[in-house]
Amino acid sequence: MLRHFGEKRTATHNLRLAILLSFTAGFVNAAGFLGFSALTTNVTGHAALFAERIALQNWSDAGVVALWMLLFLVGAFSSSLIINRVGHHQRFSYVIPILIEMIILLACAMKGFDGHFLYPNKIFAGSLLFAMGLQNALVSVISGSVVRTTHLTGTFTDLGIDLAQLKMEGYGVQHALFSRIRLRLAIIFCFMLGALVGAYLFGRIDFMSFLVPISFLGFALFYDIFRLNVKRYYANLMHQLKSNK
Repeated sequence: MLRHFGEKRTATHNLRLAILLSFTAGFVNAAGFLGFSALTTNVTGHAALFAERIALQNWSDAGVVALWMLLFLVGAFSSSLIINRVGHHQRFSYVIPILIEMIILLACAMKGFDGHFLYPNKIFAGSLLFAMGLQNALVSVISGSVVRTTHLTGTFTDLGIDLAQLKMEGYGVQHALFSRIRLRLAIIFCFMLGALVGAYLFGRIDFMSFLVPISFLGFALFYDIFRLNVKRYYANLMHQLKSNK
């Protein structure tokens, strides 16, 4: 799901990746908005907010919003740099960005244990934007820019284009179109489901709800790491059983 790059990736790998990380992004988007009063998974809305603050000559808030947008960019840059330095073909080149994201989410969850956490909400909002930049670039590099998980604007656009092409293409091309449409729908559905669950749980358990996306990211790591080991163990076991016969 995470460790396959390039020609080794299949539509199933991308679908699994989209389901898991779109849910995570939707969850963070809703919980982050409720907890820190800021959009924390994309920068589109912040562009308008930045312009408004400039128009009102509110330079302090404008600087904060500009920093948020920069942090998303830095997160995407850092994730891509890490993967390229480690190498696409290294088995666990994705581990470092996901671990950084998990640490940031854990820091947000800590506010649930201490309501008087030292750092202001603006810093937490910026850290979540950095984390979502990490995730968005990670998913884009791994999937070859097929999957985006932290916002829906481009996904809705791509879905509309694919739906329009259904009646204009032959059956062989339609099969690939259906695969892409299924992927787009999975991203949209899982992002919205994650947002609903995030909003609901934040209302119930406050900042400790951030432990949920941490568990999803942890599952993604362990699934890729240990699934291969389990397969190898099973193959060796079957080989030994056949040899004993």
